Amino acid sequence: MQEIFHIESISDMHDVFGLPKPKHPLVSIIRFKNAQIKPEYHHIRCSFGMYCITQKNETDGSMRYGRNSYDFQEGSMVFIKPGQVLSYDGHQSSAKDPGWALLFHPDLIRKSGLGKTIDDYSFFSYDLTEALHISEDEKLALNEILAKIENEYQQNIDRHSQKLIVSNIELLLDYCTRYYDRQFYTRTNVNKDILAKFEALLKNYYSNGNQLDKGIPSVHYCGTELNMSPKYLSDLLKKETGRNAKTHIDDFLINKAKNSLLRSTESVSQIAYSLGFEYSQHFSKIFKAKTGISPREYRNLN
Repeated sequence: MQEIFHIESISDMHDVFGLPKPKHPLVSIIRFKNAQIKPEYHHIRCSFGMYCITQKNETDGSMRYGRNSYDFQEGSMVFIKPGQVLSYDGHQSSAKDPGWALLFHPDLIRKSGLGKTIDDYSFFSYDLTEALHISEDEKLALNEILAKIENEYQQNIDRHSQKLIVSNIELLLDYCTRYYDRQFYTRTNVNKDILAKFEALLKNYYSNGNQLDKGIPSVHYCGTELNMSPKYLSDLLKKETGRNAKTHIDDFLINKAKNSLLRSTESVSQIAYSLGFEYSQHFSKIFKAKTGISPREYRNLN
């Protein structure tokens, strides 16, 4: 297996691009028109010790995240969190403005409100193939925020600097959340097709008896089968139906359980095991949480 090179600090990332030491140890913006990855870092898998948000315009190269690749042929954004692995194969973009990367270390936000909510931005767990595509107007809006961050860490640091930098990073992330919502909305037909495939996947899983050997299908399993990350699948379903992937799976199980309770004389334990539950108590707990009554009470009411 290819060795993984660890990029733990902002200084390490500056070295990868052949740049001088950063102005601030915990945050930096790299403009790709002024920087190029050193040749020795091409074709190398790297893990990150920081958050990295990139906005790339036309380029001849591609990036790989995990086992997936994404060819940047149009303006798009990718969000990387600490611990993720990425590799780059390519050349400097021929675009007039090839884009940028915003880097910030977890220590920058650790004691802030953003430090508590950063995991709520689920797009940090999306695959590259689920990149955010932005319009020219959206690029301009994000560049205005970047300029404020850049201005803060390039001038003399004072007691307000960190708060203002973090606030602007949070503002940028909130705009990206809006843009992802727009992207989900404008791809309604695609989303409905994925929803249909997701529902068919669950039906086939149980029709083939897979639950007897593999247990209840997980969100991760469903995402893998549909060629998307679990987070993206869950967010897509939430935008389309108001329910995330886990809720869809639970509702599917409850409907099957209701049918079994009314149409068979099997015990609650037998029904639980036939649905893929390892413990019948877990089944009963979920059933009551969803319906307000226990499986036995449901059977006796009908």
